[in-house]
Amino acid sequence: MTSINKAMSIADNLVHVYERIEKAAQNVDRDTSAVHLVAVSKKQPMEKIQAALDAGHRCFGENRVQEAQEHWSTIKPNYPDLRLHLIGPLQTNKVKEAVALFDVIESLDREKLARALAKEMEKQGKILPCFVQVNTGEEAQKAGIIPADLPDFLTFCRGECGLDIRGLMCIPPIDEPPALHFAFLAKLAQENDVTGLSMGMSSDFEKAIPLGATYVRVGTGIFGERS
Repeated sequence: MTSINKAMSIADNLVHVYERIEKAAQNVDRDTSAVHLVAVSKKQPMEKIQAALDAGHRCFGENRVQEAQEHWSTIKPNYPDLRLHLIGPLQTNKVKEAVALFDVIESLDREKLARALAKEMEKQGKILPCFVQVNTGEEAQKAGIIPADLPDFLTFCRGECGLDIRGLMCIPPIDEPPALHFAFLAKLAQENDVTGLSMGMSSDFEKAIPLGATYVRVGTGIFGERS
């Protein structure tokens, strides 16, 4: 496939995903503008990312700080309206780079990281919106706050650390119905006075939108399978 065809394909994919978002929102009388699309650009070649930018998309998600730097450090200044979300695990030794590059941190999941983010944001003079990752399935191998610990963790983040907590994020277990976890995350958000919900990916975002998703994270549906 030529570069021109790839660009057209990605532009078409974006249109199709937005149409699916609109339909899912309208089916439950939600305002489509309340649902934001995070294009997951991890492990994607720059020509595909550039094609999405050329199509007008400006909200992207990355899993790793180092890869995000390779993708965005030189071109991000050219797009002042671009919003970059960190959606993968963040190690405390990468906090300085993450605060410098990203606009939203979606994977806040422990007190040590909350303290490090607060300290680094103060140092850099930034206030980045943060989402708390919740391990809704309580899976031992997965990052995230256990639901029972969420109220105390939010109090810590908001009070002691002074972080701007905008929402909750989850990645449901692969062997369970995702809608159950989306509904659970929405319930936790309501109980804890949080409005943002980052939930739903390429295979299930249409199930997340009726349950209140404000951000959906779509990679394959836009860029195709990773090499």
